[in-house]
Amino acid sequence: MEQAVDSANLAYLEALFRDYQQNPSSVSPEWQGYFAGTLADGRLGNGLAAAPGSAVLPADLADFLLRATRLVSAYRERGHLAARIDPLGRPRPAVPELEPSYHGLSAADLERPIPPGLVSGAATLGEAVERLRERYTGSMGIEIGHLDDPEVRRWIEARIEDGAFPHPDAATQKRIYERLMQATLFEEFLQKKYLGAKTFSTEGSEAIIALLDLAVEQAARQGVTEVVMGMAHRGRLNVLANIVGKPLHDIFLEFEEQFPDGYHGDVKYHLGYSNDVETPAGKLHISLNFNPSHLEFVGAVAMGRLRAKQDRFGDLERRKGLLLVVHGDAAFIGEGIVQETLNISGLKAYTVGGALHVVLNNQVGFTTDPTDYTAGRYSTEIAKMIESPIFHVNSEDPGAVFAAVVMAMEFRAAFKRDVFIDLVGFRRRGHNETDEPAFTQPEMYKIISSKPPTYQSYFPRLEAAGILSRAEADALAQQYQHKLDAAFTEVRSASTTTRPPAGGGIWNGYHGGPENGTPDVDTGVPLERLRELMKGLTTFPAGFNLHPKLGRFVQGRAEMGEGKRPLDWAAAEALAFASLAAEGHRVRMSGQDVVRGTFTQRHGGYTDVLNGNRYIPAQHLVEGQAPVELYNSALSEAGVLGFEYGYSLDTPEGLVVWEAQYGDFVNTAQVIIDQFIASAEAKWSRLSGLVMLLPHGMEGGGPEHSSARLERFLQLCATDNMQVTYPSTPAQYFHLLRRQVKRPWRKPLVVMTPKSLLRNPETVSPLEDLTQGRFRRVLPDLTGADPKKVSRVLLCSGKVFYDLEAARKAAGRTDVAVVRLEQFYPFPEEELAAALEPFSKKVPVYWVQEEPANMGAWWFLRARFGHVIYGHPFEAVARAESSSPAVGSSKVHKREQEQLVSQALGL
Repeated sequence: MEQAVDSANLAYLEALFRDYQQNPSSVSPEWQGYFAGTLADGRLGNGLAAAPGSAVLPADLADFLLRATRLVSAYRERGHLAARIDPLGRPRPAVPELEPSYHGLSAADLERPIPPGLVSGAATLGEAVERLRERYTGSMGIEIGHLDDPEVRRWIEARIEDGAFPHPDAATQKRIYERLMQATLFEEFLQKKYLGAKTFSTEGSEAIIALLDLAVEQAARQGVTEVVMGMAHRGRLNVLANIVGKPLHDIFLEFEEQFPDGYHGDVKYHLGYSNDVETPAGKLHISLNFNPSHLEFVGAVAMGRLRAKQDRFGDLERRKGLLLVVHGDAAFIGEGIVQETLNISGLKAYTVGGALHVVLNNQVGFTTDPTDYTAGRYSTEIAKMIESPIFHVNSEDPGAVFAAVVMAMEFRAAFKRDVFIDLVGFRRRGHNETDEPAFTQPEMYKIISSKPPTYQSYFPRLEAAGILSRAEADALAQQYQHKLDAAFTEVRSASTTTRPPAGGGIWNGYHGGPENGTPDVDTGVPLERLRELMKGLTTFPAGFNLHPKLGRFVQGRAEMGEGKRPLDWAAAEALAFASLAAEGHRVRMSGQDVVRGTFTQRHGGYTDVLNGNRYIPAQHLVEGQAPVELYNSALSEAGVLGFEYGYSLDTPEGLVVWEAQYGDFVNTAQVIIDQFIASAEAKWSRLSGLVMLLPHGMEGGGPEHSSARLERFLQLCATDNMQVTYPSTPAQYFHLLRRQVKRPWRKPLVVMTPKSLLRNPETVSPLEDLTQGRFRRVLPDLTGADPKKVSRVLLCSGKVFYDLEAARKAAGRTDVAVVRLEQFYPFPEEELAAALEPFSKKVPVYWVQEEPANMGAWWFLRARFGHVIYGHPFEAVARAESSSPAVGSSKVHKREQEQLVSQALGL
């Protein structure tokens, strides 16, 4: 009997078998040997005759090969379920698919030959099963069943199953032991010297130190020169000491907490460090990012930093840098920022050539069991979305840890994709050193209490192999202990702890601190240069097919460059970007739909309507210009903003911009704003010039398309930590963007940007306004009204100015002055006082805002001035307090706006 077989493998075998029957020499020698051994005198081993020229294998052989293939596939796809990855030794559910009998295979079948190459180095099915059990169900379980790319699967299967499976040599095993020992002694030292202090010990997963050491060495072997790390606080002090090389003296000083006056800082297990590190394969630079307790957000920041470094070095192939992110198991699966970051990791605007992700798996989240924090089998389920292999490894088997690191790093280098190592350990102490974990995990901690440190359980293997003697091991421990003691003794004689170092390297010449004392710079550009740049922005390659409607847009912009019509907002922005790039400053902008612009206003890139090719004129302006990069982002705020913030940390000389599609969308990136952008200088002495463009204004668009929550940014403002602005003219916006780069003061910049004003014929500036001057923090009343006749002064910002101005003209009110506050923070005390000086102190000043009274800038101003501003009575005109930013009806909005303007003018 013969049967059809639908397996791709068997179809291939049948084709080979047919070729062999017709001409044995037409197949490779290996296959000739296999078929010759299986066929005897023209008959199969089961006695059935093989028909000459038959295109299919006889039933018995086909059935055997199909069942054998299924067993092999089961090990490859489900072997990880039987792997011994839990160092606590708790049993795992049985996996019947891994038993030959499940597939109808007998003991006799295990003696039968299998095709060469089905499992490397195995001649019979029994040999194949033995190898598969060793490689897939040992101390390392590899998940590859979710991978669809056949090339990737073949590469991984071959690397796992062939004879070159990674094993550490004697020198490496000795170094692994030393790293495990150092990790343990470091934690024990802290516990003795600083009893009860929070350290977020890595004990129970101290193999993380050996793993990272091996990964850094592998990176150096692959030509990596820069490693950027992100990690939360579990094990961070140990990593700082034993991987990054932060001096023990500095770490112990932070425990002493002898801080100088004015020190703000952060807790010691949030701090970062950068250092040149020597490995057996050469030197490289490691930067461990500062990180708050919002655990996973640093991943996006670290990725942005590495991308900036790669761009700076011209590493467009993304091979000289390594992103290394250490996650906690509960946080990795629990926090949505992980999905955002993994998604953008493969996009051209954000890719860094693959990252090594290490999940420090304690098998508990604070006090929560895995069954309560992940719906899947592993906390790494989310990693499957990007088709990367996942290596689950028992932290108490250093040999398996070594194999996982080598294969993971080889995979990353080969495919430039992220790769994941799930380091399964435990947490010897509670979440912190003051917790009692047995309250919530009594059975788990009964097992843990009897577990020795990993370096102690590893030593007998090395001693038996003649790699390390007891005397050598004791000498290594004494040497490291002496190092700890010496640093501690030195620290006890010190009087103060210093702040983290700031500046240096690419940050030389830039500074933070207060704005006062930092001189403004002229940001004008010569008229001829502006015209030249605009010509470049409106010129296209020969044969480029522009959309007809965009032809009119481009013509209008060209006329702006010729001075035939005033500049609108987007044209001023384009000239700011172009002029900076022409002067050698990189411009990078990303966000949702930024290339065209949410409001069809920017058109930084153009698409050929016939072939879809993209052309960005700003990249082709003058010879030797800096890059101008405009990227449409994924539908992500926190992940993309975190990336751009990280990029700004290594691009002090450039303009790095993130734009929200609507200003309200910045709400979902609040952690990046609060924990990084607003506070990094105070906590970590780290500067950033990141620009955030947030479309803002009450225009009847409803609660979620109106407010960028100006009030939230103002609440975060202190000690000149960032700039918050609301420019009202294209020229102001042009000078503001250039000021951000041209002066050496580096602070994040928040810009409330327009929506309807993008096409308001009143919101324009003559080209000449861009040729001289600078950004003006306050714009005084420009009507020329006699100050002595003014009965009220309206102080406002942004869009509402144009509503007030139109109503003032319509009513013929020459007794009302309108002053614009263009910068909220740092607050322009002198400029605003000068703008109000011409008016009598009896004249009241009204702050006019579109937002409800409990939002916008009113509470910020009231807290600063109370009811008197520079001697003038001071009150507000605003919408009534509300829990929602805006009404959902355009008609109601219009009625409210008319009432607001009428009240402001005293009509």
